[in-house]
Parts: sequence; structure tokens; C-alpha cells
Amino acid sequence: MSAGGSDQLWWYLARSGGVAAWAMLAFSVLWGLVLSTKVFGSRPRPNWVLDLHRFVGGAAVIFTGIHVLSLVLDSYIEFGLREIFVPFTSSYRPAAVAWGVIALYLVLAVEITSLLRKRLSKRAWRATHYLSFPLFILATAHGVTAGTDKDTFLLRAAFIGVTAAVGGLTAARAAQAADTQHVPSVL
Repeated sequence: MSAGGSDQLWWYLARSGGVAAWAMLAFSVLWGLVLSTKVFGSRPRPNWVLDLHRFVGGAAVIFTGIHVLSLVLDSYIEFGLREIFVPFTSSYRPAAVAWGVIALYLVLAVEITSLLRKRLSKRAWRATHYLSFPLFILATAHGVTAGTDKDTFLLRAAFIGVTAAVGGLTAARAAQAADTQHVPSVL
């Protein structure tokens, strides 16, 4: 590999890690919504169905780590620990990068509380897990505004299609929740 090629390795790894992190996050959010809306029915599901949701959520964290570490190691744009962990400190698209920084904190909160679920109250776990919605929005906004691959047809189509699916399933879940809270009483 030439010197120029090896110089770009971290940049390519940062970009692919970011896209993979978003894809894993998107799949995890979609799968979580499918499970919670009972799209496949309310009958008992095999353990692998929930395990897949957990695995993909963990993969999102791993790819986020690859994305962040590669940005720090890359020399194309200078990202130090301050730019990685403190919103609005980056000279490169400060707002767009800030959305990614905040999404980083949210994905860690959701994943850590998921790993500690048995030690937390159901209410605390659920409240934190609901952060998956703003997490998805912020991660998508980060990819759309900060990503250098955002204008590729396939990635743009993924952003639009997945966001529409998340919106539709979220609306279905909200409607189901509203129906269960307004059950008419029998006289």
C-alpha cells in the first residue's frame, strides 16, 4: 500500500465504521419496534428473537467505537478527545459533529442500562430505553449532515427508507399504547 493509501486507511475505516454503526443502530431500533408492536403476533417468541435485538445493539456500540477511534487516529481532520467527547468543539461541521457526540452518549446509556437490566427497575430501564428514539434521530442527522458519503444514492435511500419505517412503526406503537389505555368499560 502506498504512503497515500495508508494515510487514508483511518479515514476510510472511520467512514465505513460510521455507516455500519448507523446500520446496526437502525436495525436494532426497527427490530425493537417490531418486537414491541407485536407485528408478528403476541404468541411466545423463541429466545433468539430478543437475542438478535441485543446482539445488533451491541454491534452498533462496537462499530461506533471503531468510528470514533478511527477519527482520532486519522490525520485528514484533526479529532482529539475534546472534539470526540465535547459537543460543538469541532472545527469540522460543529453542529453536525455535536449531534454525533450526543448520540454517542445516548447509545452508551441505552446499551449500559440494557446490560444492567436485571439490576435496574423496569421503570428506569424503560425510561432510558426510550432514549433510542432521540438516539436514532441524532445519529441519522449526524450521518446526513456530517457524513462524506451522505450523497451516495444507496445511503440516501437507506436514510429515507429506514426513517420512514421507524416513523411508521413508532406511530403503530403509539396507537397500540393509546388503545390499551382507553379500553371502554363494560356496563
